[in-house]
Parts: sequence; C-alpha cells; structure tokens
Amino acid sequence: MKDMQPPHLEQSRVQKSFRRGLESYHGAASVQAETAAHLARMLQDQGAPRHFGRVLEFGCGTGHFTRQLLQRFSAGSLVLNDLVPEAAQVMQALEGDTQAKTRFKGGPIESLPLPQDLDLIASASTVQWIPDLPALMARLAAHLTPGGWLALSGFGRGQFRELAAMGSAAAAPSYLDADEWPSVLPEGLEIRQIAQRPAVLEFASALHLLRHLRQTGVNGNARQGWSRRQLRSFEDAYRERFGQGGKLPLTYDPVLLVARRTG
Repeated sequence: MKDMQPPHLEQSRVQKSFRRGLESYHGAASVQAETAAHLARMLQDQGAPRHFGRVLEFGCGTGHFTRQLLQRFSAGSLVLNDLVPEAAQVMQALEGDTQAKTRFKGGPIESLPLPQDLDLIASASTVQWIPDLPALMARLAAHLTPGGWLALSGFGRGQFRELAAMGSAAAAPSYLDADEWPSVLPEGLEIRQIAQRPAVLEFASALHLLRHLRQTGVNGNARQGWSRRQLRSFEDAYRERFGQGGKLPLTYDPVLLVARRTG
C-alpha cells in the first residue's frame, strides 16, 4: 500500500521530478505531445472561437499544448503557469507579439491567484497530479466567463497498468476514466466532448523503460532506487508477465475533455 505523505511533500517530490526531466521532456513525451495536438483539435472542432480574450494554461511544461493552441487560436492575453518555475523558458519560443501578451506565473494551480473572466482555461497531461479535482474544477469554473471554455487532459485508470500490476506505488493521485468526469465537474460546466485514447509504448529493456519515465518526469511519486539485482529481477518479472515480441509494453491512458460554462 502506498505510504501516506503530507501534500506539500508529495508536491515537492513531483516538482523535483519534473524539474529534473525538464530538458529531456519535450523530446521524450511523445504521448503527451500527441494528446496536446488532439485536444487542441477537439476544442476547434467543438466550435471554439478563433480568438479568445483572456486565456490561462496551467501545467504548461515545455509548451506542447501552448504551441498547439497558438497554431489554431489567438489570445488577447495569455497567462502560462507551471509548478516548475523554470518552465518560464517556454516563453522564449513565442513570437514577439504573442510573447508581449504573455505572462508566466509559477506555483501550484490550486492556490495561484487567477484572473477573473477567463475565456479559456486549458491544460494538457496535468490534472492527474491534483489530489482534489472537484475543488479545483469548481475554482476554475468560478473564473470562467459565461460561455467560456475548458480544455484539459489527464489520464485514466489504465495509466501505467503494467507498473501498477508490478506493485509500483508511483501513481499520480487522480487517474479518472472518461465516465467519471461528469461527477467531478461542477454545475454549470457542460461537457461538449470527452475521449479516452489508450496508447502503448514499447521498450527494449527495463532500463530503457525506466529512463523514459525519468526523462518525462512522470514518475514523480517514485521513491525507489535500483540496484543491478533489483533491475534484473524487475525486468525478468515484467517480461514474463507482459513481454510481447521481445519488447516491454507501457500503457498510457489519456482522457481528453472539452467543456463550456453555461451560465
């Protein structure tokens, strides 16, 4: 059973993990990049306007979703947020006029001072790290203007199912399947589209698999170091249970959501 830790210690561990993987994340996080592109298309397909007045993106990371949004939409003002302050470097890749309209605010989204009357709140591959999702969704909804849009993605309960079956306690606190999201959103937020799109990556060895987790920072709650013996034992057991064609599979379980405030 996962040992309990005070929230600030969990948050500190997650922050440290993502800070360590920040430089390697953009290239290694292929599923997150694909999810960001799909979520931006979903928002567009649901009839969102080409221009938003005020936009907040939390958990911006290295800018996968930021870039996808700016390819399809424009914004009068854009606030980027991430738990890792160093993620502010994503602003360097923005074009001059967009950069001038953009501010970065570091810190946890649960307590970050938020602008009022936002037209779009967006986040990709982040909400699984929020322990109290109903409280955050209610807070975000209160800062959306009537008719404002919410576009976000997290991960379902099948996320890293192989690692969970092997006894890993490194799961994020809020894996939710698509059919669970309606009960998480507050009254006044109407789901326009929701999709769950599992994807499987394959690795040649346990070392490659663990390196991927480290490079993407997604093992933010992991606590265990690995000796050679432990690594060999882990790989043998993993390969026996899940190995396919000489490869070790790892399941991602993205859940994508577009909603709109009705009043």
